Amino acid sequence: MDMEAYSLAPHPTEVIIRAYRASLVLATTKGLDRSRGVQAMAQALSKSFDDILEANTLDLEASREMAIPDLILNWLKLTPERLQSAIQILQRIGELSDPIRRVMNASYQLDHSQTYCQLMPLGVIALIYEAFPELGAIAAGFCIKTGNSLILKGGSEASHSNQVITQALQDALDEVGLPAGCLELFPSEQGASIRDLVTQDKYLNLVIPYGRPTLLQQVMQQATAPVLKSAMGNCYLYWSGTGSLDMIRWVILDSHASEPDPVNAIEKVLINRHQKPSSLVSLWKSLKEKSFEIRGDAELVGKFPEQLTLVAESEWNQPYLNKVIAFKEVDSIEEAIAWINQYSSGHADCLVTESYQESRQFALGVDSASAYINSSPRFARNPKRGDAVFLGMSNQKGYRRGIISLETLTTLKQVIQGNVQF
Repeated sequence: MDMEAYSLAPHPTEVIIRAYRASLVLATTKGLDRSRGVQAMAQALSKSFDDILEANTLDLEASREMAIPDLILNWLKLTPERLQSAIQILQRIGELSDPIRRVMNASYQLDHSQTYCQLMPLGVIALIYEAFPELGAIAAGFCIKTGNSLILKGGSEASHSNQVITQALQDALDEVGLPAGCLELFPSEQGASIRDLVTQDKYLNLVIPYGRPTLLQQVMQQATAPVLKSAMGNCYLYWSGTGSLDMIRWVILDSHASEPDPVNAIEKVLINRHQKPSSLVSLWKSLKEKSFEIRGDAELVGKFPEQLTLVAESEWNQPYLNKVIAFKEVDSIEEAIAWINQYSSGHADCLVTESYQESRQFALGVDSASAYINSSPRFARNPKRGDAVFLGMSNQKGYRRGIISLETLTTLKQVIQGNVQF
């Protein structure tokens, strides 16, 4: 299908139903066939490398003319390194073992029967995302590997990039014989809105929004299908009285190194009141040298008016998603934990300390999906260690919480096999 034909987009409902029908077929395919599909998508991106970057250039030029915020432009700019990283993630997904129909023990048992659980596909998943053109390709790898159909709803700022990427992936899936409709790009030409997609709970099994808080709130308010919130930014760090300056500096800087995806970037730092003023000034100086903007609460600004600007009260529970960090003094770890639980985004929060007691208190007390102790929370979709890849981080306590892996996009089926003789 060429770009001209693609512009003659089908009705939004047709897209959703086609994805639903494809999911029924995809759920019964062999793991080897789905892995071949993911590998074919990786090869397709490699073959279309220059075309994708050219389309991205068109998006960037149009977005600059429309005065799109710099934050979105950074997310939109698809460098060769970012595109190559997406290809490597798809290649790795294709090599991983098949999670579907994996057998697990079941706690529910009946007499004269054998009971077990199996991981099964969810069905149809929708990814609604701002910029990040490569994210659609990565999500496609996750979904095809787990036997799910995927509907992509990207932002208008990335329309050219998303079309070229989706077309390449669809052609690859067609070539390996996977069902038509298992990957769809939700049309925007007919004015199809987010609401038109997220209210299709008859066919849609999960919605994953990825972007600024305004996008997540819109999806959460409008969706009738289940939503898996992905979080980024507004992660807190508590600098204990025993924590070292070198450690705190490294954790903060390293957490921001995963840009343009500021998933686990430390944006708020709570400082124990017993920290030396000279250590604070040294930290702020090193951060400013790295182009960070430093803010503080009224108490800290009063003590260090030359180093800090005053933070607004509304900022404590909002992500900056850029190189801004706000600081606040607290009296104890108990106060720090209470503040974090009230204001953090709740997906990744940190502690720097040399106290074992404080480390246990923090790990148990902080109400977050992940707690990092003397460790950088930096997020990587394709970590060097381990045998898994990740799509993002979820901060909710509902459907799934924490790192979004292949298993996150599955559900459990309980099977009871009777052995009664008649």
